[in-house]
Amino acid sequence: MANAIYASIWFFILWKWGDWKNWQKYYPTILFFILGDFIYLYLLSDHYPMWRYNPSEGDRAHGLTNSHISLSIILIKYPATALIFLSKFPEHNFIKQSLYIAFWVFLYTVNELIDLYFNLIKYYNGWNLKWSIVFNIVMFTCLYIHFRKPFIAWIFSIVFILFLWKTFDVPSNVFR
Repeated sequence: MANAIYASIWFFILWKWGDWKNWQKYYPTILFFILGDFIYLYLLSDHYPMWRYNPSEGDRAHGLTNSHISLSIILIKYPATALIFLSKFPEHNFIKQSLYIAFWVFLYTVNELIDLYFNLIKYYNGWNLKWSIVFNIVMFTCLYIHFRKPFIAWIFSIVFILFLWKTFDVPSNVFR
């Protein structure tokens, strides 16, 4: 049930504030966003997770798993986020841009705190809320960079992934 509530909230947010009429403009960055999560799911989710979603009782009763919840986030929350985040991004003012990114990091952090409170997410292998905040800062910065200069965002993302890989001592056996 929690998954349906989250999906409904993100659909409403998209409808209210998203630039869904110009979705094609944001499509490459949406795919970049989605691909990052798919890579995490493929490499780490089963063998060396940093986090996993715990279905609520209502979701479990409908047979939903971590994979279903992750997929709904990828298909609903991420496109909604990109369509709103990028379309409203302030131009030519570093302070406003930094505050805007901070707002989105705060929004995602509050979402995660709610998940933690209701036991809808669990951390593993040294991951915690502080790492999620750092990750979200990098993620939102990368989304904007990708929208403007995709190649630079790919380089920055690869460097950050390698940093996380080393920091969390991810074993090479995740490559199957």
